[in-house]
Amino acid sequence: MQKGIDIPHVEAGPATVHWGFFDAKLLPVLTIDSGDHVTISSVSGTPELLPPPPFKIPPALPAIHAANGPQRFFGHMCTGPVAVRGAKAGQTLQVDIEAIDLHYDWGYNVIRPLAGALPDDFPEYRQIHILLDKARMTGRLPWGQEIPLRPFFGVMAVAPPAAWGTITTLPPRRNGGNLDNKELVAGTTLYLPVFTDGALFSVGDGHGAQGDGEVCVTAIETGLVGTFRLTIRDDMRLEWPLAETPTHMITMAFDPDLDDCVVIALRQMIDLICTRAGLDRYQAYALLSLAADLRVTQVVNGNKGIHVMLDKRYLTRG
Repeated sequence: MQKGIDIPHVEAGPATVHWGFFDAKLLPVLTIDSGDHVTISSVSGTPELLPPPPFKIPPALPAIHAANGPQRFFGHMCTGPVAVRGAKAGQTLQVDIEAIDLHYDWGYNVIRPLAGALPDDFPEYRQIHILLDKARMTGRLPWGQEIPLRPFFGVMAVAPPAAWGTITTLPPRRNGGNLDNKELVAGTTLYLPVFTDGALFSVGDGHGAQGDGEVCVTAIETGLVGTFRLTIRDDMRLEWPLAETPTHMITMAFDPDLDDCVVIALRQMIDLICTRAGLDRYQAYALLSLAADLRVTQVVNGNKGIHVMLDKRYLTRG
């Protein structure tokens, strides 16, 4: 992190949250230089989802509700955008996720009729609140079971191309957005293609824990505080978001058809292997069959998601 320099902190509030949409016309709430750090807090939960005492509700959350009105009670509350000075379309934004902390002592999970991976199986609306223990990093379910917390931001995005206009946050797209990829925890790096000047990075949809698939539509939904280093890369050209953990590279794809997601994500990883390891496409395809893990990211956001994970040891020239 930047030593001896105060890291700017963008708090979630009525003036810093855009609810349910992305748009290249959004004005930045902060502008930083490439390579600088920023800390961003997020909130989550519509009025009917707020828990009773003794859970603590941050004052910013009801203030955001009041400022937006019921017309915004859909989609994700995203904090930002943060502009990176000098960023241009065609470049790549490198997002080093350096820390993620809990912002609430509670989370929630919701089942809605006609939603999720089993839309016809659950005709009643149900919601639960989950106690989050920051010291033990566990979430306690109402019936007593505990879930280990592994917090990540479900939504991380740059602004879409201006030609797309105003778009909903619900399906993930090439600009990122509702990725819901549980691998994107602290210590990982996300790469996003830049479509507009400044990149305009936003985050939201904090998750305390989530399984691959996110089958009932919601994870442990909560507020988070993240610290990010944002760097513009002029040496990378991406069509889709890409991620890197300390041990693995991750290609991602989003489409209404899960089979199409598989094709897109595999082709991206083959391209990566050929470029970095110097293998031909046949060798790369065989390597994927032997060593890569193809995972379902989520199946509930309109555009479904697939991610392919490959150990980085296979990406070196031998």
